Amino acid sequence: MPMDLSLLVAMSVFALVMSISPGPVNMVIVTSGAQHGFFRTLPFVSGATLGFTLLLIVVGVSLQESIDADSPWLKVLALAGSAFIAYIGYRIARAVPEIAVDEAQRPPPAFAQGFLLQWLNPKAWIACASGVSLFADPDTWASLGVFASLYAAICFVSLAAWAVMGDRMSGLLSNPRRMRVFNLCMGGLLIATAVHMALTQWMR
Repeated sequence: MPMDLSLLVAMSVFALVMSISPGPVNMVIVTSGAQHGFFRTLPFVSGATLGFTLLLIVVGVSLQESIDADSPWLKVLALAGSAFIAYIGYRIARAVPEIAVDEAQRPPPAFAQGFLLQWLNPKAWIACASGVSLFADPDTWASLGVFASLYAAICFVSLAAWAVMGDRMSGLLSNPRRMRVFNLCMGGLLIATAVHMALTQWMR
């Protein structure tokens, strides 16, 4: 039986809002796009997309009833994930303020890093738990499959858009001083995001 069009639209809107809104992954992508270009950032984008999609499936299949937005597990995850995200922010803030440097000194973020960051990202877990509770039908696997497929496509396009934005900014960041300010701002925002997510979860 075909899925209701309004449900497909709702799934798509949810996926778009959660994927394109600013967060730790998006900040790493825009920074990498500015420093390394669009194409060298695509492996990280692909890893982040695959990591989130698999996380969504795992939550839908195995953890739907045991994890929700108020789960104590998310509080523990928030601390570990936020620490990892803050570390990435620190690395960005301390990065050499140059775009053209030797690849061995500062390689672009890798596929595996994008994958891992999603699994350590409290925002991703909350998005999965919320999405599964909204759209997954416990009586059939079809809804979860459709939701995961839609989310994967929308997530990739949304994250790639951040890489394009970073790539377009690279011309404005050819000056080392402007690049240094950019790195400090992006790293600081990433650290602030990590602190905010940790406090939000632990104070609930």
